[in-house]
Amino acid sequence: MALDTWLLYLAAMIGLSLTPGPNSLLALSHGALYGRRKTLFTVAGGALGFAIVIALSLFGIGALLQASATLFMALKIIGGGYLIWLGIQLWRAPAPTAEQSDQAGYRGGYPLFRQGLLSALTNPKAVLFFAAFLPQFIDPERQLLIQFVVMAATFALTEFVTEVLIASFAQRTRTWLARSGRRFNRVCASLFVLLGGWLPLAR
Repeated sequence: MALDTWLLYLAAMIGLSLTPGPNSLLALSHGALYGRRKTLFTVAGGALGFAIVIALSLFGIGALLQASATLFMALKIIGGGYLIWLGIQLWRAPAPTAEQSDQAGYRGGYPLFRQGLLSALTNPKAVLFFAAFLPQFIDPERQLLIQFVVMAATFALTEFVTEVLIASFAQRTRTWLARSGRRFNRVCASLFVLLGGWLPLAR
């Protein structure tokens, strides 16, 4: 991949990372609940998930999903159901407090990593988006594998940095959240449920 092409791709990935989505919303809620340090597990899981999604897109899974309406709908329903489940869990969660965020055993790293990973993997629209978007930046005269690795690593790193910044912002607002955290949880939970309900219906 030529340097100017990579810079253009990087700019596009930064814009995509700043667009609100399930993983950025997850980073926001986990940053408020558990603090930036523990939310790194969530962010790392999401970054790995998106790297896998990019790999699947580039190696033809996107074309398979486009060819099989039944498979695509099944993945949409699974992804939507998972987001609704996350919303229900967040709705039930207590208001975030400094004491909760500072308790090392309040939520282990693996469950947070798993939520970030599954949130990225269960979004079939991401597979189709990358399948349609990434080929625009591929140079067929250069080695494809290296280009795939560069593109996946670039987006994963961009997404990681963006979500860490989101989690840091959420952590700094914990004083406000101690007063209004229950409403904050329910707003985020409602957004998760809306995303989960919209995903299977979206074309």
